[in-house]
Amino acid sequence: MTAFSNLIDRIRDNKQNSGHVFFNKAKAKNFVTTLYEVLFLPGKEEIKDQLEENFARLYGELFCLINSITGDEEIAEVQTDSFFDALPGIYDHLIKDARSILEFDPAADSPEEILLAYPGYFATYVYRISHQLWKQEVRILPRFISEYAHSKTGIDIHPGAVIGEHFFIDHGTGIVIGETAIIGNHVKIYQGVTLGALNVSKEKANQKRHPNIEDHVIIYSGATILGGNTTIGRESIIGGNVWITQSVPSNSLVYNKGEIRIKDNNTLPESLNFVI
Repeated sequence: MTAFSNLIDRIRDNKQNSGHVFFNKAKAKNFVTTLYEVLFLPGKEEIKDQLEENFARLYGELFCLINSITGDEEIAEVQTDSFFDALPGIYDHLIKDARSILEFDPAADSPEEILLAYPGYFATYVYRISHQLWKQEVRILPRFISEYAHSKTGIDIHPGAVIGEHFFIDHGTGIVIGETAIIGNHVKIYQGVTLGALNVSKEKANQKRHPNIEDHVIIYSGATILGGNTTIGRESIIGGNVWITQSVPSNSLVYNKGEIRIKDNNTLPESLNFVI
């Protein structure tokens, strides 16, 4: 038992001296899901008084979460006020995101289907609220709730990324968007896309490491775009499974051309070949 007792002492000392922040993860998850339900999920019509009560409860939950991180009630109140002051603008962004999905996804039949069944939309919602907290320099919480969305959807969006209006994630599983990525308006991204860094050197922690995606770009599944100096110009289409580490001009089409051969090793007629 001596070794176990020593381990307990080491854990206690580490927790006391390391400056780690501990908060209730279950309450953080509950805040994320409850806010989503209040903002979007269909159900019985809620009168104004009920909505006000819901938001008052959510205000209290966020205040407690931030207070557990900062240990300062005045700071927690200021931060909570700032978040709820920004919430109408976040809501407007999310409505535009939903409209883009409904407009461009032939499988989307109704706004209710998007709100209930689209993991990409839920990941976008979590990104937008976590990005607001990130801008407010709230510690830990935006990263935790981003990872919560990652665990639920398979979509990993760092809260530090900057994403414009009318953002559309289709399918979404395996998407990675890095901390310093900048994405414009009306951008569509499909499953398996990576907007990443050329390397993971710790010395580059405060540098621009992830690419820029300009307005009206479509990035198809499996594409990998790397580097802080890499820009995909507006109106470009990036085909599936391409690897990009340098800038692409506006109105470009980037793709891999597959070659199809029949069993006798002859190529098929050119008319049957296709590209993305």
